[in-house]
Amino acid sequence: MSDAPELIVSVEGGVGRLRLNRPKAIHALTLGMCDAMIEALLAWKDDPAITAVLLDHAEGRGFCAGGDIRVMAESAKGDGVHARAFWHREYRLNHLMFVYPRPIVAFMDGITMGGGVGISQPARYRVATERTVYAMPETGIGLFPDVGGGWYLSRMPGRTGQYLAVTGARIDGADAVALDVATHYIESDKLDAVKAAIVYAPANLERILADAAVMPPPGKLADARADVDRLFASDRLEDIHAALEADGSDWAAKQIAVMDTKSPQTMKVALRQLAEGAQHVDFADEMRMEYGLAVHILQRPDFVEGVRALIIDKDNAPRWNPPSIAETPDSLIDAIFQPLPASDAWTPLPETGA
Repeated sequence: MSDAPELIVSVEGGVGRLRLNRPKAIHALTLGMCDAMIEALLAWKDDPAITAVLLDHAEGRGFCAGGDIRVMAESAKGDGVHARAFWHREYRLNHLMFVYPRPIVAFMDGITMGGGVGISQPARYRVATERTVYAMPETGIGLFPDVGGGWYLSRMPGRTGQYLAVTGARIDGADAVALDVATHYIESDKLDAVKAAIVYAPANLERILADAAVMPPPGKLADARADVDRLFASDRLEDIHAALEADGSDWAAKQIAVMDTKSPQTMKVALRQLAEGAQHVDFADEMRMEYGLAVHILQRPDFVEGVRALIIDKDNAPRWNPPSIAETPDSLIDAIFQPLPASDAWTPLPETGA
């Protein structure tokens, strides 16, 4: 057992620093990490000595691979108490970062997925590199793109958000800039110098980032943008599948093959989540909706089955229930979107004033 903290919290000059520190798990978030981040951010929120917050990872090959899914699935097999507590606290962290009065800089160097998206997208400045791999792959494990995915993905250009939500496709750092996921593209070997410069002169944060940023190369998604916007144009999964089948191209066939591995239930949930998320004007309403979705889906079989197939047994053969798009009725999706009773609903941290 290592005595190293899962989150390294420090203050350097006028900068608060949060460093994710679970390298063997690609810094997947735990309940304790969420609590520690909340505690630090609240302590710095009204501290006049803190000018900015830097969020990165201490070592290893990725920024953050998401939440600790194994632990969550184990909870879902039982009473689900821990899973619900984790999501409630994680979404409070996401919301706190979204409304935070100090500028936060998130360095999305390497794998940035799921929960890693949730703690990077609320940041005012989001730095991608040539090593960035960004995705919301939740439909592959019977979940949906939570942590604010309904807000962020629905606001991406064209239908790229819907495409990423349904297929779980990965994009690179150049795509992240093109889709407004990232505000800056900085080569990874320059990051240490950039962080040191911000710590030395946090008042010059914007200029430091702008001076270090370079024009990214063409993204991998660029050539497919027209196909994405045309074939993923509908908010109905049946229509998207039919459009892909009718198209007949190799690209369309690949998307069908990918979708055939995903949970039909949560692909449908994701499309409706983005449609409703696009209408929200308060991020707290997004988090409230997503927490309700998470609680309902926790009670369905696909999440535990998806984690079993992809992460535990790794047979990559999930047995979804319902098993197909055609057998997933709209009434089931309606039930998943039913608001929770007020006593069980998500609430933001009182300190945010929301």
